[in-house]
Amino acid sequence: MSLIAEQNRRFPHWRQDLTASLVVFLVALPLCVGVAVASGVPAELGLVTGIVGGLVTGLLPGSSLQVSGPAAGLTVLVFGAVDQYGLPALGVIVLAAGLVQLVMGALKLGRWFRAISLSVVEGMLAGIGLVLIAGQLYAAAGLQAPASGIDKLTGLPGAAADAVGSTQALTSLALGAGTVAVMVLWKRLPKRARTLPGALAAVVLATAVTAALGLPVATVEVDGLLDSVQPPGAGAFGELANVGFLGTIVAFTLIASAESLFSAAAVDRLHDGPRTEYDKELMAQGAGNTVCGVLGALPMTAVIVRSSANVGAGARTKASRVLHGVWLLLFAALLPSALALIPLPALAGILVHAGWKLIPFRGLVSLWRGHRGEALILVVTAVSIVAVNMFEGVLIGLALSVVKTAWEASHLRMEIVDKGAGPVQAHLTGNATFLRLPKMLESLEALPQDRPVELDLSGLHHLDHACRTALENWAERHSAAGMEPVKVTAPEKAVA
Repeated sequence: MSLIAEQNRRFPHWRQDLTASLVVFLVALPLCVGVAVASGVPAELGLVTGIVGGLVTGLLPGSSLQVSGPAAGLTVLVFGAVDQYGLPALGVIVLAAGLVQLVMGALKLGRWFRAISLSVVEGMLAGIGLVLIAGQLYAAAGLQAPASGIDKLTGLPGAAADAVGSTQALTSLALGAGTVAVMVLWKRLPKRARTLPGALAAVVLATAVTAALGLPVATVEVDGLLDSVQPPGAGAFGELANVGFLGTIVAFTLIASAESLFSAAAVDRLHDGPRTEYDKELMAQGAGNTVCGVLGALPMTAVIVRSSANVGAGARTKASRVLHGVWLLLFAALLPSALALIPLPALAGILVHAGWKLIPFRGLVSLWRGHRGEALILVVTAVSIVAVNMFEGVLIGLALSVVKTAWEASHLRMEIVDKGAGPVQAHLTGNATFLRLPKMLESLEALPQDRPVELDLSGLHHLDHACRTALENWAERHSAAGMEPVKVTAPEKAVA
């Protein structure tokens, strides 16, 4: 048997995986750099996270075709953490988040992330998208963005006025707008012309235009791969005593895990291969984030853009995502100076485009038509993230989702039978919870005070402590008015 025949027997899909890995590499390269720059860290750290996502997470079991790396969805959170605690502390946050993910995966908690309301997740991504777009509009103009999300949005009119009066800012904005335009129009080109991914084509064109015309715009600062990798020192671990710091770790863990596992569910719908093992995938993400934390790099999640590109390019096994990490490593090692040619407005344009895709405009319209409660949760979560911060915004969305579910679950129906003589009969069916308590008491207190009452609770599936106590108190008050005691038929299987 020839060497090639033996290779084909042992690795029957190597051609498809090799081609797919090159496509994913070309998609990942500009996004890794852009996410790093937008996060306020050296560009090389984005490449480090992409490399770890390929070589570490890519080798582990879980989801065979989804690709991991730095994600636009965590950009806002990373920028805030670096701004508040410093770059050395970022490694501690990512390391701790990775260890927590490993523990959650070992405890088989991965599948429970699928129970998180989709409206909360989409609202989270929409809020991130809004803050990301607002922040990158400043970057596209070469201006300093405010710290908070709400200040970024409210400060845009003033920033626009400043940009109009500056030739350099207008040039920078034009380059960023041109990058977005190339990415939007790229999808409309014939398939053969779209061999190069749109994001990479936009960056290459912007870089060429900048160099050819000598445009006065800022470019990526390059420190070198080894110089950028700085493991967190002992002093950075002292922040673990800070409650706010621990909250940031929780936010990183929950958001990165949810985004990765929701991405896995989406990728599973794109192919007919093996399905995702959610607990193993969570541990794979945890292992990758642990390594990223040790290296002081950006956090990673599974990224739907790269994953869909991987599937669309014909990948069949995890070899494609591992090889994409190899290509990123070779680029970072052999061509780091090429990063210094990339104009920052072009990266800002890429992230504006990415932020726009995080906002589910069409989905929100259809959701509002069919499930207005879910649409409200989505909007409130997004607005809360913009107005407050990422962690508290997600908590508000989760709390609202729980309240909505509890309200919908507490269906209570009261039927009054009054034959004009004899006792008034009140039949309760459904679930009697504190959420329905005001309406229930209002209906009972409206019954005639000079007539005996028979209260039938046998149709209740659930009777909580608050409702039980309220019914007992109402029965005592009604009986105290000189009437015979209220006759109560107890629920058969209701749980208090």
